[in-house]
Amino acid sequence: MGIKIYNTMTRKKEEFVPVTSGEVKMYVCGPTVYNFFHIGNARTFIVFDTVRRYFEYRGYRVKFIQNFTDIDDKLIKKANEKGTTVKEVAERFIEEYYKDADALKLKRATVNPKATEHINEIIKFIKDLEDKGYAYAVDGDVFFRTKKFKEYGKLSHQNIDELESGSRIEVDERKEDPLDFVLWKSQKPGEPGWESPWGVGRPGWHIECSAMASSLLGETIDIHGGGADLAFPHHENEIAQSEARSGKPFANYWMHVAFLNVNNQKMSKSTGNFFTAREILEKYDSEVVRLFMISGHYRNPINFSIELLDQAKSALERLYNSVNHLEYIIEAAQDRELTDEERDFANKLDGYRERYIEVMDDDFNTADASSVLFDIVRDVNIFIKESTAKSLAEKALGLLRELGQPLGILQRSTKGELDEEIQRLVEERQKARKEKNFALADKIRDELKARGIILEDTPQGVRWKRV
Repeated sequence: MGIKIYNTMTRKKEEFVPVTSGEVKMYVCGPTVYNFFHIGNARTFIVFDTVRRYFEYRGYRVKFIQNFTDIDDKLIKKANEKGTTVKEVAERFIEEYYKDADALKLKRATVNPKATEHINEIIKFIKDLEDKGYAYAVDGDVFFRTKKFKEYGKLSHQNIDELESGSRIEVDERKEDPLDFVLWKSQKPGEPGWESPWGVGRPGWHIECSAMASSLLGETIDIHGGGADLAFPHHENEIAQSEARSGKPFANYWMHVAFLNVNNQKMSKSTGNFFTAREILEKYDSEVVRLFMISGHYRNPINFSIELLDQAKSALERLYNSVNHLEYIIEAAQDRELTDEERDFANKLDGYRERYIEVMDDDFNTADASSVLFDIVRDVNIFIKESTAKSLAEKALGLLRELGQPLGILQRSTKGELDEEIQRLVEERQKARKEKNFALADKIRDELKARGIILEDTPQGVRWKRV
C-alpha cells in the first residue's frame, strides 16, 4: 500500500502513482504579491509544505513549484494608491512573503516563478490556443472559447447551464459567450504592458499558472493544489486551456485545502476578524501555528481563535516537555544492554512509526498523525526514567524528531548555551537555597521565568529549559 490522495476531480481517494517513478511534480498556487499574506493563506501554505515534506520522508524526490502573481489588477491598484510601480510593489511583498514563510518554517520552493518572467511562454501558449481555434482576439484582448472545450466543469462538477447562471462570470459584451474568459488583456493608460501579436498588454490571471506549470514541470504534472476557493473558476480554467492545448491530462491529482474561519465567521476585514500571518507570528511561535493548522484534516474547515491557538501552545509545550525530559535522561543515563521490558518498549515505539505512516499515507491525515506524537509522549513520560538505558531514550527522542519533521515541529533542542548573565543568576539562586534565603531564590526563579527560562529542582541538580 502506498500514499492515497483524495482527488477533487474524481471525488475519491486514489493511490498515488507518479508520472516519473520516485518523483513528485507538484504545482501549488502562490500569493498575489500586493500585501502580506493572511492566516487563511498560511493554512494552505503549511498544508502543502507538510505534503511535500511527507513525500520526501517517504523517499520521493519532490519538484515543488509555487508561483508569485506579480502582475494583476490588485497590484496595479496598490501601485497607483502608493504612487509607485507595480514592480516595486511586487518586489517588496515578495520579500515580505519570504520573511513570513521562513518564520513559519516553510521549505523554499524548488522554483518560485513570477508571471512577468514568463511572458514569452504565456504568449506562445495563447498563440497555440488561437491556432487550435480555442482562443480569439477582440480589440487587443484575447478570450478562451469555453464551450469548445467539451469537458469544461469537470473539476467543479458543474454543467455549463449551471455555470452560465453563476455570479462570478465577468460580463463583457464583446465575448462570443458569457462563459469565455480572458487570456490576454490589452494595455490601459498607466498600466504595464508587453508586446504581443495582439498588441501591447498583459496576461490574464488563469493563463500564468498553466504556462509556468507546463514550462517547469511538463504537460502532465502529478499534483496541482491550492485553497478551496481556487477550484472554480481558476483551476477549472487552467484545466480547459492546458488540456485544449496539449490534448493530455493537466494534473493527475487535484488537492484543495478547506477554508479557515475566524471566531466561527468567514474571515473579513470589514468585520474586524482578519489577521495576517505576521500579526500572529509576533505573538506565537511558528511551531504553535503549524500544530494548530494541522490539528484538523486539510479537507475540513477549521475555526481560528486566540483561545484555540493558546490550546495549541499548551499542547506543543507538552510535547517539548517530553523532549526536554529525554534530553536530560540521555545526558545522565548509562550505556548498557536493554532489559527485556525495555526491548518491548522499543518495539512499541516502532509500532508508533507504523501507525503514523498508516494515517499519513491515508490522504495526509495530520490530525491523527499528531495524535500519534501525543501517544508516544504519554508512554515515554511513564516508562522512561533516569535509570533507563541511554540507547532507549535516544531512540524515543529520535522517533519524536523523525515524526515531527514532516509536520514541521519538534526540531529544536530545549537545551542550549545559557548566556553568562543567566548562568550567574542560576548560580546565585543555588547559593541562596544553600543559605536558606528562599525569598531571594524565589525572586531569581521568577526573574528567569520572565526571561523564558524555567528551572526544575531535581535530586541530580537543577534542570532548566527554554519556553
